[in-house]
Amino acid sequence: MGNIISRRSALQGVGATTATVLASSLSGRLNAADNQIGTLKGAINHSACRWCYSSIPFEDLCKAGKEIGLQSIELTGPGEWDTLKKYGLTSAMGWGDYPKGMGLTNFFNKVQNHDQLVAFYEDLIPKAAAAGVKNVICFSGNRDGITEEQGLLNCKKGIQRVIKVAEKHKVTLSMELLNSRVDHKDYQCDHTEWGVVLCEMVGSDNFKLLYDIYHMQIMEGNVIANIKKYAPYISHYHTGGVPGRHEINDSQELYYPAIMKAIVETGYKGFVGQEFIPAKADKLASLKEGVTICDV
Repeated sequence: MGNIISRRSALQGVGATTATVLASSLSGRLNAADNQIGTLKGAINHSACRWCYSSIPFEDLCKAGKEIGLQSIELTGPGEWDTLKKYGLTSAMGWGDYPKGMGLTNFFNKVQNHDQLVAFYEDLIPKAAAAGVKNVICFSGNRDGITEEQGLLNCKKGIQRVIKVAEKHKVTLSMELLNSRVDHKDYQCDHTEWGVVLCEMVGSDNFKLLYDIYHMQIMEGNVIANIKKYAPYISHYHTGGVPGRHEINDSQELYYPAIMKAIVETGYKGFVGQEFIPAKADKLASLKEGVTICDV
């Protein structure tokens, strides 16, 4: 706004006719810029994670998201998918109500969880397929004294019991990479290489990794090189500003336009989910800003 005011002040010394012409031209350029911001380029499929906007009623978020240019609101479950469809949206990464006591910290790396997790995914995956949801999330769980090797073996056993259902319904089971330094202490799938080894052990194109850029910057850095190196094993991406997990603008250390260009260059056709926690009061403005930054 300050720039616009200063430009108008500069016009005061110009003749009235010339000033009118210049002001009209300026107005046209500003309107054109607004329209350009609202037109996305199409190289990235844009999504947002529901939990980051939990204070906004779901239908209001769907309406606003559609206007911003989202194609998905993810980390949503079967009870929300019909509403998404109503607004021409999908869920790029589905989930559900996990068995009692299970979640990020307690999942596939514990053999005692396998029976309940298999039953859970055998129920969720067909529902996801019917709703057009192509990915469902899963986790390793915390180490809790389990070695890296044993964690891999345990996860492989549990996932291989589920993977045939995923293959049948053409749904990808996606394990999220999380940091164990700041947010999720002791989480086992905390390095890309560990996840890649697990993908090789499972041996199915329907099991891949959810590469969370925020988490992997904290754990290992080298984000662009790792994205290019491990692209075949990645089904989905999440964003977030480092440090703090807030807006992905120049208030933090990652340069997201370059990261998005690297993702596009790998031939990736999936979604990028905004998973930062807005620090600004206007959460939807922050979301729009994030989408614009990632729209390369």
